[in-house]
Amino acid sequence: MKKLSTLIVILTCTLLLACGKQEASPEAEVEPADAEDGNAAALTAASQIESDYMREIIKEISQDSYEGRGPGSRGDAKARTYLAERLAELGLEPGADDGSWEQPFDLVGVNATQPDEWVFTGAEDSMTLKQWEQFIVGSGVQAEKVEITDAEIVFVGYGIQAPEYDWDDYKGADLKGKVLLMMNNDPDWDPDLFAGETRLWYGRWDYKYLSAARQGAVGAIIIHTPPSAGYPFQVVQTSWTGEQFELPAGDEPRSQISAWVTEDTARDLIAMAGMDLDTLREQADNRDFEPVALGITTSISMDVAINRVQSANVLGLIPGSDPELKDEVVIYTAHHDHLGIGTPNEDGDAIYNGAYDNATGVAQAMVIAKAIKALPETPRRSILIALVGAEEQGLLGSEHYAANPTFAPGKIAANINYDGGNVWGHTHDVTYIGLGKSSIDKIALMIAEEQGRVVKPDQFSDKGYFYRSDQFSFAKIGVPAMYLHTGTDFVDRPPEWGRQQRNHYTEVNYHQPSDEYDPNWNLDGMVDDALLGYWTGLAIANADEMQEWNAGDEFEAARLEALSGE
Repeated sequence: MKKLSTLIVILTCTLLLACGKQEASPEAEVEPADAEDGNAAALTAASQIESDYMREIIKEISQDSYEGRGPGSRGDAKARTYLAERLAELGLEPGADDGSWEQPFDLVGVNATQPDEWVFTGAEDSMTLKQWEQFIVGSGVQAEKVEITDAEIVFVGYGIQAPEYDWDDYKGADLKGKVLLMMNNDPDWDPDLFAGETRLWYGRWDYKYLSAARQGAVGAIIIHTPPSAGYPFQVVQTSWTGEQFELPAGDEPRSQISAWVTEDTARDLIAMAGMDLDTLREQADNRDFEPVALGITTSISMDVAINRVQSANVLGLIPGSDPELKDEVVIYTAHHDHLGIGTPNEDGDAIYNGAYDNATGVAQAMVIAKAIKALPETPRRSILIALVGAEEQGLLGSEHYAANPTFAPGKIAANINYDGGNVWGHTHDVTYIGLGKSSIDKIALMIAEEQGRVVKPDQFSDKGYFYRSDQFSFAKIGVPAMYLHTGTDFVDRPPEWGRQQRNHYTEVNYHQPSDEYDPNWNLDGMVDDALLGYWTGLAIANADEMQEWNAGDEFEAARLEALSGE
């Protein structure tokens, strides 16, 4: 790695020129010698970012005694207590509005007793699906009983309504009381349509279930394929069985059931209707597609156990040093939860430890806090370390924070998120999920260049990672966000080695009991990525102006609204 010897120049430029928005002038208020001293101190503080500290945190919260850190569990509470204690040791202040370390939020546990079989009836035949192998179904409502009787199945293509792309898969059809069968992902063959291969929120399961509910449908079934989902069906099996947590229901529309079926199962169902899945897919790849009634009905009844628990976001604050800017903040996030105790694997292990996902991210956020606290003077803006909960259940902790922020959205300069760290060593590159969307780009690009690394956008863009982690909750309220992830071009490794490691993790360990701490992990890459986040956050915290979404970005309007509310 190239030594960051010229970061003095970079951070001085950022501080004085407000990220390139102003012209340099001899009358700048900060003297070069002062800037040099300050950045030398920042370089010294950066030495606090080292692997042993991160390894200690990863190993601790991913051990079996934390029971997989399932929301509302003993392991969840134990992890929160541990993290708050470590933040206090570093000298941070409690960051919640009531002066405590935790921002609690209520969760509703919904555990549907899935039937062993699910029957679909056509005009002349019927088909019985087997739970686990062919389908996974959950309750879409927070009620003790879910029941659908003789509901008609309608194929609705992608199930997307996107006026900005002149796309509407529903065409005003009356879908009340229907069960909608839909494809995963979004149209990906044209870079000018839904961003091409880059998956947008329209391609995510949460959008699709919400979209179906808006139509008055009683159920939605997503056709799972590994390429369209970004993970194998085993992830659906382990992630969507057992207790599912949600924030307490409001007045939002909801369907009775939310389900997945395998591609082969969907193909057979559609064949029973005398149609062909591939033909329907081809039709759905056009703007003029209209919903197709399959002439198939289904009924299903499930008892649902409702459990009300509480989790919390752990918040640690480093107050800013500038009297005018300290009420603004840079927020570092990482989710502390995982899946808890669930379905045993073939070895009988039922604890989903979540070492990579996301003890590594927590460790990176914590070690950045350690470095910032080592500065002789804190940054101009405040720094908030937000270790959020219930991310695996649908970004619930960060969603709660976004709805109840300790700093107004227009006062949040940026969000830097860590979700999964590089445990395989140094890379020539770094993945910045969200690259091209905001003014954070220019800062991250400069600092990565000093590291001798190339910044790349989401290298698995078809998986929609921007909409799958906590920065999405902040983006929705207008906060510019950067989600740093592992590069793929590893030092002294063959060209495809990095992708092979990532793909192996996804196929074998993602949301499985095998996601456990490995003492052989090489955390050098985590150090590099934490340093990138550290320097980027400092530059943003010290800049004269706030960060912005780029003109025309999907979140620009929310940012302008947030800033105007000041």
